[in-house]
Amino acid sequence: MRERAAEAVTPARRPKGADRPSSSPQGRDFALLGASYHVGATVLRAVPPGLRHAAAAPGGAAWFWLNAGQRRAALDNYAAALGRERSDPEVGRVARRAFQNYGRMLTEFLLVGSLNREELLERVTIDGLDQVDAALAKGHGAIMAVPHMGSWDMAGACAGALGYRVSAVTERFPGSLNDAVVRTRQRFGLDVITMGRSAVRAIIRALEANSVVALLCDLEQGPGVRVRFFGRNAVVPGGPAAIALKTGAPLIPACQYVTSPGHHHVHLDPSLTVEAGETKEGLMQRVVGRFEDFIKERPDQWYAFRPMFTPAER
Repeated sequence: MRERAAEAVTPARRPKGADRPSSSPQGRDFALLGASYHVGATVLRAVPPGLRHAAAAPGGAAWFWLNAGQRRAALDNYAAALGRERSDPEVGRVARRAFQNYGRMLTEFLLVGSLNREELLERVTIDGLDQVDAALAKGHGAIMAVPHMGSWDMAGACAGALGYRVSAVTERFPGSLNDAVVRTRQRFGLDVITMGRSAVRAIIRALEANSVVALLCDLEQGPGVRVRFFGRNAVVPGGPAAIALKTGAPLIPACQYVTSPGHHHVHLDPSLTVEAGETKEGLMQRVVGRFEDFIKERPDQWYAFRPMFTPAER
């Protein structure tokens, strides 16, 4: 069963040159990334939220027009989410706004590195914490299944600041940027689990310690399970369901989204009750069903910029 649970994560691709000494040109570039992260956080802190929000829009729009591959994938995905034809002007508008909102999310990702606990809690509201408390009372930890929406760094940092033990599964950043990001996340009590071969063991250890494990699981990442997503065939990671079935950890669908410039909200569903004989495919289908509800309410805050559906379904 441990091999099946391994579908939660995929082996991390090691950044080219990540092990090179800092004295090499590429090593110096990687060292500058970490310094730039802290400088960027300090600069953004001085910029009013409304101005930060507006300034990210042109870059996101440019990204939408310049990256033809991601634009095509996004139009397919938002057409499915909206229940419209790919050529519908509204599909294009939502896709462009999603690229712009992703740019805004990146500025928030930088900003969180400069916030203290009180400032962070002022920016994030949460509903459903009682669902997490009820899940953790069972003593098996909890798996928080979330789509690529809003700012997951803000959401995770807020949970850590409130005293919850949270493990976040993330990709590795290049060089010193990874160290800077990890240190920032750890400031608020987050345990960072880097995607890779040892990640599943780390996830299970976290659940055994009665922690919350947050997993982004709406886009295909390596081996997965087939589901119906907005009426089309798609593949999503099967690991969240496989680990829940193996460990008995409650599985909680959740989402986060922006409510106004610089302010965020986190919604937590009740944990899903595992039915007798339920498979990981069936459990992930129920998770995806809730994701559809979250996305339909705020489609331009869903970041779906790569192909999701099988060619026959496009």
